Amino acid sequence: MTFAERIGRLDATGDHAPLYRQLQRALREAIQKKVLAPDDALPAERDMADEFNISRITVRKALDGLVSEGLLTRRQGAGTFVAARVEKSFSKLSSFTEDMISRGRVPRSEWISRSEGQVTPEESLTLGLSPGTPVYRFARIRYADGAPMAVEYTTIAAFALPSTEVVGTSLYEALETTGHRPVRALQRLRAVLFQAEQADLLGVPVKDAGLLIERRGFLKDGRAVEVTQSYYRGDAYDFVAELNSLS
Repeated sequence: MTFAERIGRLDATGDHAPLYRQLQRALREAIQKKVLAPDDALPAERDMADEFNISRITVRKALDGLVSEGLLTRRQGAGTFVAARVEKSFSKLSSFTEDMISRGRVPRSEWISRSEGQVTPEESLTLGLSPGTPVYRFARIRYADGAPMAVEYTTIAAFALPSTEVVGTSLYEALETTGHRPVRALQRLRAVLFQAEQADLLGVPVKDAGLLIERRGFLKDGRAVEVTQSYYRGDAYDFVAELNSLS
């Protein structure tokens, strides 16, 4: 069975939707129905164009849209693959960068902003800092294999870092170099509907379902050093926890 037969032929006459949208719809349905499994490789664009009797430009436009949605990922030198959902363990305190690397995916961050300021009343309560204490704030879009996965807003007590500029790919890596990486954290998970800001940054529709993780990180001496709000795409992340009986 050819790839086109598995996915379903396109209709150039009866269906009034553009051919690239027809291909997107066919691929999306194939992923939802598990005809295409996570990490399945798609044929080369040239081969797909030949099978569906469409141009390579049409194939590229269709795939670009699904990559933006996070349903497909491109791996340099390897091709296009069905995106695999990421499982994030609640029992392990690790950074986004560490999670992605451990799963063989390529992490990347895009800065929205990083700034220095004074602690807000809410942050003062959460971090246990006196009013007027300096803090650093970071806002980033987190990517895996080129697809946007999450938007993070983090506040760090200024004593933990020399400046905002020392943070590169991984915030936790920067904190580790100064001896202020959190050793434990309290996390709260809740379902949200993305507002315009998060939806635009993640490339999903407004009111799309997502997951909000609120984390407070602590040092060995018990001081709170980090407060993070992370908005994760609901179609790309699963959060898991290992439970043990008390007996």
